[in-house]
Amino acid sequence: MKIIMISLDTLRANRLGSYGYQKATSPYLDQIAKEGVLFENAFASDIPTEVAHTSIFTGKVGLTTGVVAHGANLSYLPKETTFLPEILRQKGFLTGAVDNLYHLKEWFARGYKYYINPKGNTRWIDGQTINDLAKPWIKDHKDEDFFLFLHYWDPHTPYLPPKEYIPEFYDENKDPYDPNNKSMEAAYNHRAYPFFKYHHYDLLGSVTDAEYLNSLYDAEIRYLDDLLKDLDQYLDKQGIKEETMLILFGDHGESLTEHEIYWDHCGLYDQTVHVPLIIRWPNKIPEQKRISELVQHADILPTIFEALGIDIPSDLDGISLLPLIHGEKTSHHEQIYLSECAWQASRGIRTKDYKFIRTVDSGPFIRPPHELYDLKNDPEELYNVASEFPEIARNLESRLDHWVDSKLKGREDPMVTVLREESLPFKRRIKKVLEEFGLTWEEWNENPQRKLLKEKVIKAT
Repeated sequence: MKIIMISLDTLRANRLGSYGYQKATSPYLDQIAKEGVLFENAFASDIPTEVAHTSIFTGKVGLTTGVVAHGANLSYLPKETTFLPEILRQKGFLTGAVDNLYHLKEWFARGYKYYINPKGNTRWIDGQTINDLAKPWIKDHKDEDFFLFLHYWDPHTPYLPPKEYIPEFYDENKDPYDPNNKSMEAAYNHRAYPFFKYHHYDLLGSVTDAEYLNSLYDAEIRYLDDLLKDLDQYLDKQGIKEETMLILFGDHGESLTEHEIYWDHCGLYDQTVHVPLIIRWPNKIPEQKRISELVQHADILPTIFEALGIDIPSDLDGISLLPLIHGEKTSHHEQIYLSECAWQASRGIRTKDYKFIRTVDSGPFIRPPHELYDLKNDPEELYNVASEFPEIARNLESRLDHWVDSKLKGREDPMVTVLREESLPFKRRIKKVLEEFGLTWEEWNENPQRKLLKEKVIKAT
């Protein structure tokens, strides 16, 4: 048996055709979904990348492992923690990865016999490189039982798809640099601008049309879709497609200007925490099945364990998805608890009907301390109704508090520790950029003339 687990970094669920998107971003992914099971309501309980993948590989949420912050120096995963590649290697599987998460934290290389780093410590790796490295490995080991983890970064900023993919999503008659278009001004004047100037905007030029950046995101997904098609056809050519359990997931989504988040993945809104999850396992699980129950990243590990007949540890937060897949049960999680600590620090709880968010530190954003959204009537989470429905907000907050206490069991909250000892990781990055231009965070954050300060940064470069 073969298991190929694929992380589609920064892939937002509702930007795929199989999740209702009208543009042709994902024809092959949609085909894979028809050949297996698609989870309509899969969520990243912990965001962004570092904490999301830690949850995936441990079957535990951040409050259980203690890993809740992306980019925190204090984060550490104890070596005795269950880690998927380690267990599979112990069970006789050949383990391999084409991935560079090791540069975030050492534990992402645990358990692999072959860990192929596609390119130094940069995150922005063309997915073609992943295919070029994965294919020879697959060919060399096609006669063995293996577990292979592949990590594609293409939908992540900066959006730099091959140019031939752009016209399908952006009118060639439009000028993305038209000086009369003012739709980028909010992004350029945002508190997070210094960071994104270096890591995104400078690489695209002086774009004035925000819709152009959204189109580039779509083009990246379409390019990724072709890469996955190429990989899948290679599995078929090697004669192992039918014996391979294929798991595709997004580690988090992407906000495309919603909630004043400009092409990034923070905030516990569905644009960022609702992710695609598709499993195909020919002749082992049904085809063309869609499951609407709430599921989360931590469910992937126990699903693999059950599929292989491995005893599932009792201390996991995840629950195997196989009973849902085979129709042996119809309910799963009643709620998903959400957490982030990178740009901002907040926790939340999402049910099928409501979402409650409590912000501890808003970082470069302006957030109310409590948010409540009626998801049935307001799926885009546009209207905070915490003051209109205080009893619902209190009930959800009480459930959130009880859950946090049950996980900590008297330990200090690791989010509190990080904020006290290190502050917000990404806020530190903004400060570092500002220091290069003789600006303080207070000047940048509080000065009503931030636009003039921004021009100082631009002139300096």
